Amino acid sequence: MMGAALRWAGWLVLAGTVTAGAQETGKPERPLPDVPALMHEVEAKQRAAEEARKDYIFHAVVTEVEVDGKGSPKKTEVKEYDDFWIKGVPVERLVKKDGRPLTEDEAKKESERIDKEAAKASERRAKEDAKGKETDPRGNDEVTVSRLLELGSFTNARRVQMAGRDTIAVDYTGDPKAKTKNRFEGVIRDMAGTVWVDEQDKAIARIEGRFVSSFKVGGGLMASIREGTNFNVQMTKVNGEVWLPARIEGKGEARALLFFKFNGSLTASYSDYRKFKTSSTIVGVGVVKE
Repeated sequence: MMGAALRWAGWLVLAGTVTAGAQETGKPERPLPDVPALMHEVEAKQRAAEEARKDYIFHAVVTEVEVDGKGSPKKTEVKEYDDFWIKGVPVERLVKKDGRPLTEDEAKKESERIDKEAAKASERRAKEDAKGKETDPRGNDEVTVSRLLELGSFTNARRVQMAGRDTIAVDYTGDPKAKTKNRFEGVIRDMAGTVWVDEQDKAIARIEGRFVSSFKVGGGLMASIREGTNFNVQMTKVNGEVWLPARIEGKGEARALLFFKFNGSLTASYSDYRKFKTSSTIVGVGVVKE
């Protein structure tokens, strides 16, 4: 679930005003960067930073609140994960469910699941790389900045302050008439939002996005996401070297075949960022504000 949310967050974007956490600066105006060029820089920086992200493990608490047809809560589930990388693949290991640690048997099955998931992802990525296709670390379809600019447009660039750092905020609107090459491009085309880029690091600091129309695969039989479904992703700079997720919020309705169905809200909070040394010792690190 979190992997999918972060994939959406990879680029996309809720058109709107800057919130209290990111206020307009009172400094003399400097020329704003060229947005397409800025996004290409962000793309290059993200790929270069992938190696640094592989050195980290952190904890996630995910709360899902499912609602009924009237919008009233009917089920709440809290899961805790350790997020890290195995053989170049990001994975999420379930460690607690509703406050209860996994039993020995459950933990064993979870480890087996992760090993299989990582192996399949590595194989999938190798096959797609051999074809010259752009993929994410799990081997799933990925959209380059060049394609992003063909699927929609960035507008209303402005310089704001987030956590005391100069940040460039731009709105994104997908073009419903754009031709897509894969399902992920279809997701992007049906979205609108805002992305905040840390100006110094050329890193995504925050993303808000929403579906401006319902997204369907196979006429809605295979997968669907309801119009108005939205998300908010906040990143944080850790140890002065890498940007990692701090909080993800989502609300709406989505389903995929018999594997996944959800109608409600989701919140994921991240903490306890630690770094692996070559000795496999885990070293605690802090969030660095520069």
